[in-house]
Order: sequence, then structure tokens, then C-alpha cells
Amino acid sequence: MGTALVLLFLLALAAIPGALLPQRSLNAGKVEEYLKAHPLIGPWLNELQAFDVFSSFWFTAIYVLLFISLVGCLTPRVSEHARSLRTTPVAAPRNLARLPKHARRQVAGDPDNIATTIVGRLRGWRTAIRQRGGTVEVSAEKGYLREFGNLVFHFSLLGLLVAVAVGKLFGYEGNVIVVADGGPGFCSASPAAFDSFRAGNTVDGTSLRPICLRVNNFQARYLPSGQATSFAADIDYQADPTTSDPTSNSWRPYRLEVNHPLRVGGDRVYLQGHGYAPTFTVTFPDGQTRTSTVQWRPDNPQTLLSSGVARIDPPAGSYPNADERRKHEIAIQGLLAPTEQLDGTLLSSRFPALDDPAVAIDIYRGDTGLDSGRPQSLFTLDPRLIEQGRLIKEKRVNLRAGEQVRLDQDGTVVRFDGAVPFVNLQVSHDPGQTWVLVFAITMMAGLLVSLLVRRRRVWVRLTREAGTVSVELGGLARTDNSGWRDEFERLTERLLAGLDEATASMSLTSRRSPQVEVT
Repeated sequence: MGTALVLLFLLALAAIPGALLPQRSLNAGKVEEYLKAHPLIGPWLNELQAFDVFSSFWFTAIYVLLFISLVGCLTPRVSEHARSLRTTPVAAPRNLARLPKHARRQVAGDPDNIATTIVGRLRGWRTAIRQRGGTVEVSAEKGYLREFGNLVFHFSLLGLLVAVAVGKLFGYEGNVIVVADGGPGFCSASPAAFDSFRAGNTVDGTSLRPICLRVNNFQARYLPSGQATSFAADIDYQADPTTSDPTSNSWRPYRLEVNHPLRVGGDRVYLQGHGYAPTFTVTFPDGQTRTSTVQWRPDNPQTLLSSGVARIDPPAGSYPNADERRKHEIAIQGLLAPTEQLDGTLLSSRFPALDDPAVAIDIYRGDTGLDSGRPQSLFTLDPRLIEQGRLIKEKRVNLRAGEQVRLDQDGTVVRFDGAVPFVNLQVSHDPGQTWVLVFAITMMAGLLVSLLVRRRRVWVRLTREAGTVSVELGGLARTDNSGWRDEFERLTERLLAGLDEATASMSLTSRRSPQVEVT
């Protein structure tokens, strides 16, 4: 058991980096920021899988060793407890006076009748009556449930480890950002539908349960200080637990709140975060327009001042060829303030609600790299495009909702139409979650039983002495000696109270077999 305790301590110790360092499974962007901010220690931590703690080889090794240690520890204890349940209470020691708790009293009556009376008063105790050389001995023991609770606790811990492992092997998590404007939303039919997807080792992504969602609106309530008090999104979902065809059902409404996920079959949809997506409309010189609504990243969690990029390519036919069209792509990069606050021309936000939206933006014209095939950040422009002169800054301007600016070169108009909320949703499938709850409950129940139930042994020796019976009691606390003195005194009074009257009414001629009688 000592080995298991050491391994459990090591497991808790190994989990500390997972709480202190950003984890890829939760926020890969934070990991990249940490690596850039710590170029010396970051790569070493990355090699040690400090950003993937709970799937690292060293955390898994401790996990597996703890599992093996628990199995090796519990197997002999089960057989030992089973033997103790079948074994009669042990015989009384030769000298009861040497026990920690001892009492003696003289009563009138027959030893056999007194023993029967005492056994009747020991309800809840396992008892045995023995006769040895003219004396009658009563052995009693209670508290077997303590070891049972201890075993339940440890087996539940073992089951909890298995359930967590099953969830990691056969489960998956996907995160997606959906604009709360009642638009098309998304369907979780494949990993490609998610912005980020993390699957167990046995999940290949070909058999995901299809759930279609659209977010109609999002509401957030704040205190005057800007602290949020509630978040809720009104969504429509489409899924049928008995079929893989999401088009077989009509849309169903649901109010999605924090800690109140949507449950469909074995999948759950959580509301994890929110922000704002600004809408820009670009009118090109030929009069054609393009509108873009893209989520921007909240940089300040108190005011939701956000930053991001919108990339807009001209409509087909606006320019004579693809090269010219590529040269006239529009990129907008800057800040979004949900509630405008200006210090001169410096924009910030004074409140997280979307009360008075405004943007401070740089407008670029040129090749945004949309068709280069090279991955780009969703929230920042590639600085190499600016350094190489492929993107040229045309304007720097502050705009409120409904305001617009005209570019000098060809009269292209950029209008800020306002902003709409977006929500960050997580679709999670964990087949071991229910069992984790079951084992957690049984583990706590077993722990309470093992802490509250106390193991006690009591012996009573009855000896004839000159017309009376000497009743000698001895007690032993096998666990938790606190309070045993008062408990033994109360037990002694209860067992010996009125023995003279109780035994006088019983037959004085009753005889008892010299064999052990167990009740």
C-alpha cells in the first residue's frame, strides 16, 4: 500500500505543470505565445511534453504503475477480508486485566443464562460463546464494514482510473467558433468541421455523430464594474439519437448556458467562451461589394477589447485577370472596442457589452496570401507580406458603426457595419464520463464508511465464585482509539445493567453444548 501512496503523490505532483503551463489540448495559441516569449526554456519544456502533460509518456507511466500497484495491493486484501468474515471472533486472552479497557463485577445467576443475555444485548456485533474449564466466554467483534468501505474506496479509485483511460481512448473533443447571427452554423460530421479537434487513440474521425447547430443570438449580463454574471446562447440543433442522418429531424430550440450543456445521445455541447466579430463591407471601384464577418480575438477579458484581421478579395470580373485581382485584395487589421473610449485617437474599450462599437484599423491593399496555400494566422497578417511590399498600407482610421472611409488610390470604400457576438462551442464525447461519476460517488461513500465505522473487540469471561458469578470484561480498539474509553464504559453499563433480574427469569436447568456457538 505504501507504494501506491507514493505513486498517488507522484501523480498529483506530475499534474502541477498541467495547471501552471498552457496545454495544447486546451489552447494551442497560448502554447505558441509561451514558446515565443520564452525562447530558451520553451523548447526544453516542449521536448519534455510539459505542454501535453496529461498525455505525456511520464504521466502515463505513473498512471499505469499506480494501476498495477492498486491491483497488487487489493487482491490479497479481498481474500483476507473474506476469510475474516468467515472466521469466528477470536477467543478471549488469558488475562483480560492487561487489556487497555477492563471491568469486573459480581452478579447472581447462571453463567450460561448471563452469557445468553449479554449476547442478546450485543446487537450489531458478531459473537461467539465458548466454554473452557468451567468458565463461559463471550467473544464479540464489530466494524467489519470499515474494511469493506476501505476496499470499496480503493476499488472505486481503480475503476475511476479505468473510466478516465477509456474516455481518453474512445472519446474526442472538438472546438468551433460560430457567429451568433442565425447563420448556417456548423455540423459535426467530420473533424474538418472544427477549428480544433482532439481525438482518442482509437478514434479516426470517420464515425462522428452528426450534430448540426446554429446560434440565433447570444446574451451576456454584466455588473456596472464589467464583471460578467451570466452567459446564454439561444441555439437550434438537429440530431436524432437513433439515426446518423441529421436531416431526418426538424430544428429544435435549446438555451445553452455555462455548465448546462446540450446533451444529444453520448455527445455534449458546451458553451465555453464568446467574443465579437466585426462586419466590414468593401465597395470596389466597379460598384460590386463584398462583406466579411470574422471573429476577432478578445485581448482584454475585462473589456473584451479585441484584435484581428479581415481579408477580402474582389468579386470575379472586377479586374481583367487574376494577377490584377490579387493586387487589389483588401486586408483590414486592427482593434475592436465593444464600447468605445477614445484618448485622443487612441481607441480602447470601457465596457465589455456591445453598446457603442468602434474599430481602429489599418487598411492594406495587395496580395493577402489567400491563394498561396500557406497557413496563416486568423488574427494577424503575415509580416513578410508587408516587408516584401506585397501588402501596402492605404489608411489608418477610427470608425464607428455605420461609418466608412474611401481609399485615395481608386476610390474603394470600406464601411464598418458593426459587430455581432460569436460563441466558442465544444463538442465532447466521453464514453467513460458516467462511470467516472459512479466511481467518484462510490469512492466517497466508501471513504465515509471507512472513516465513520470503528473496529472494536470485546470479551466477557463468566466464572462461578462462591455462589455468585464474576463477570470480567475486556475491550480493545483495533482502529481509532479516540473516544473508546467512554464507549467502553457505556457498553459495560448496558451489558451488565439488571443482569440479576434478567437471568432470574430464565431456566436454571438449561445446559449448553461445550462447542462454540456463533451468532
